[in-house]
Amino acid sequence: MTLRLLQVSGADDFDRAFAAMAGEPTDAILAFSDNITLAHRAHLAAFARERRLPTVFGWKEYAEAGGLLSYGPRLDDAWGRIAVYVDKILKGMKPADLPVEQLIEFELVINLKTARALGLDIPPDVLQQANEIIQ
Repeated sequence: MTLRLLQVSGADDFDRAFAAMAGEPTDAILAFSDNITLAHRAHLAAFARERRLPTVFGWKEYAEAGGLLSYGPRLDDAWGRIAVYVDKILKGMKPADLPVEQLIEFELVINLKTARALGLDIPPDVLQQANEIIQ
């Protein structure tokens, strides 16, 4: 397996990254979850479907937008924890005194509609482990 890192730091970079993927053999896309890819998740999923590329993401919102699957923390939980930290800081706690927390609940979301479009069969034991299946 050969891995290639294609960086996108803004909306204009997606077309360049897509052209690079289209110009060389590409078997799948693993997109890092951040604000840029989140904002363009539907565009990224559409590109992947057009080229029949499976995609893996870190947040549920990507699978909802047409990505094949996601595995990662729930954003709703993360935003809730951030609000707690902001509240403590606004009440006078020093940020350096706050403990580092890590979300421990992860969810697997599988988009079966995308799997069918790609001609992929998801094994039943994987489907059983999914927290959510998008039909």
